[in-house]
Amino acid sequence: QVQLVESGGGSVQAGGSLTLSCAASGLTASRYCLAWFRQAPGKERERVATVTPEGGMYYVPSVKGRFTISQENFKYIMALQMILLKPEDTAMYYCAADVSGSCHASRFTYGQGTQVTVSS
Repeated sequence: QVQLVESGGGSVQAGGSLTLSCAASGLTASRYCLAWFRQAPGKERERVATVTPEGGMYYVPSVKGRFTISQENFKYIMALQMILLKPEDTAMYYCAADVSGSCHASRFTYGQGTQVTVSS
């Protein structure tokens, strides 16, 4: 069973930066899809960045150019570098893995989340 643990969240001022990391255990599939999701209070969970099994990287338009997703190979399987943060980026951020490799929203397993708060 896949278990994911996020770290790196915190509070920053607008324009600042943070890097989130994701550690995983039980990830034995040879192909898997990784993603970062976020959920702000009162809003639906939103996928912000994806790494496909083929290495393709995709971003929601609101973070493109500011967020960079990367796949790691050691202690952490994935990171999300965030720059030029805006108050609207405030949310709980979740690391997610899909061991089927489909990247379909319904197939992801999530971590517990790490809070990112951006003040103006």
